[in-house]
Amino acid sequence: MESRKNPGPATLRHHDAVIGTLRAAGFTVEMTAHAYALLDSYVYGFALQEASLPFSGPDTAPDIAGPMIQQFPVGEYPHLVEMATEHIIKPGYDFGVEFAFGLNMILDALTRSIPEHETEDAAAHAGARRDS
Repeated sequence: MESRKNPGPATLRHHDAVIGTLRAAGFTVEMTAHAYALLDSYVYGFALQEASLPFSGPDTAPDIAGPMIQQFPVGEYPHLVEMATEHIIKPGYDFGVEFAFGLNMILDALTRSIPEHETEDAAAHAGARRDS
């Protein structure tokens, strides 16, 4: 969708629909621009990263990552080895799940920036201060 210098009608409709959804949710025009750029960057960045991974699907990560880890000098990459052995090469790991996790975090944070939610958050914090 984003590979052409002059976007076609389908791309423009997509952009307009996303912007319309953000505006309808209560974002200001400025926050809509920020939210759109953030979501666009996240979605396209994740898609590019996922496309470049040497494995596809939950059952192939151990076959690729296991032998790769065995080639590392002992103690050279302790954090990478820990994440791989404790999480990535476990049965059922699916890199695609990381997308949903990240997107939910982004959407939760963006929701807090909608003016009506800012007011609710400020009231909740004020109530918490009075209670302490």
